[in-house]
Amino acid sequence: MLYCFSQSSYDNDELVTFLSSVTENDAVVLWQDGVLLAIKYPQYFESCEGKCFAIEPDVIARDLTALLPEESKVRLISLMDLVDITEQYFPQVTL
Repeated sequence: MLYCFSQSSYDNDELVTFLSSVTENDAVVLWQDGVLLAIKYPQYFESCEGKCFAIEPDVIARDLTALLPEESKVRLISLMDLVDITEQYFPQVTL
């Protein structure tokens, strides 16, 4: 399954519930304002079992590159990478 987060804030319990249900066969993509989640809640993504990605142009547009932890589990990807990921993971949930 592919989980896509586009907002900068979610109910804390709801976010924890979604991320704790992610398995090693799933992926999480942060895009638009959702890229802020990697800065606000890095501990949530470190414990996430799936692959975690953030759209690099969205990170750059918000000037967040320097704020991402160097050892972050959230990997920056291009829009072309996003196309590959959406083909790989199904079904998809956009939040």
